[in-house]
Amino acid sequence: MVLRHILRQWLGSLAQQKMRETVVKAARESVDEHLKEAERQAEDPELRKCDVGVVFALGIEAGGLEDLMTDVVTIRSPGIVVRRGRLASRRVAIVQSGPGCEAAARATAALIAAHQPDWVFSAGFAGGLDETLKKHDILMVDRVVYQDGQSLSLDLKVDPSALAATPGVHAGSLLTADRIIRLASEKRELGKQHGALAVDMETFAVAAVCRRDKVPLIAVRIISDGVDDELPKDVDRLMRQKTVVRKAGAVVGSIMNRPGSIKDMFQLKEDALLASDKLAKFLESMIRQLGPALPKE
Repeated sequence: MVLRHILRQWLGSLAQQKMRETVVKAARESVDEHLKEAERQAEDPELRKCDVGVVFALGIEAGGLEDLMTDVVTIRSPGIVVRRGRLASRRVAIVQSGPGCEAAARATAALIAAHQPDWVFSAGFAGGLDETLKKHDILMVDRVVYQDGQSLSLDLKVDPSALAATPGVHAGSLLTADRIIRLASEKRELGKQHGALAVDMETFAVAAVCRRDKVPLIAVRIISDGVDDELPKDVDRLMRQKTVVRKAGAVVGSIMNRPGSIKDMFQLKEDALLASDKLAKFLESMIRQLGPALPKE
């Protein structure tokens, strides 16, 4: 029995290692494919290079900033879509990664390899973990911590007097989790456990890739739901769907199972559009103020 248990554990670890190797290979292939497509559209590296790259998980998060851009060109490759354009006299590339760390790491690596940004932003929505942050407040992240306790400093320098004079803008730690945190009780517990003000699903992965590639990162999140706001169960189900067809099916299923969910979804979409527009204006103001990137070591 003991030998059987050890053998089962060993086979399980081999399977997990094989899965990791498959994921890494797929990620590398996605990055390579995007680089090839970017090179096909612009052979001159200077035409591909951007000043700022922005990583969003979802289209609804990115929409506000995309609306402010001009001369937009879309570059599509398997699993990765980048929109390049001009904003505040700078060349900006926006990538929509999809939710989660794996997707965010892949998209960030492709963004850096193909478009060589001087700066990367990790941006989008986050759930509040502290009552000082209200819905649609802005969090400028100085430290990001993963759910297992790993943490990375982003070396954000914020003038406390300037922050105090800007209502609704905060600086502090962000937690990255592997799922949506819906319940108020769990939000409060995670906030205390990790010393974080908000939670998302991507920024730690973006930070890890940027640190590896020595590209400066700025992380900015807008609070989509406060610490006491509990999200509907349908949201988690919708986020797990990978295609438009599956998302549509999940929406129909949610409405069939709980007709009142249609009202919740309309409200969530309205709140998300408002949050996206407010976040876009804040990001635009930051991009305007960016100086030259720090030299790579």
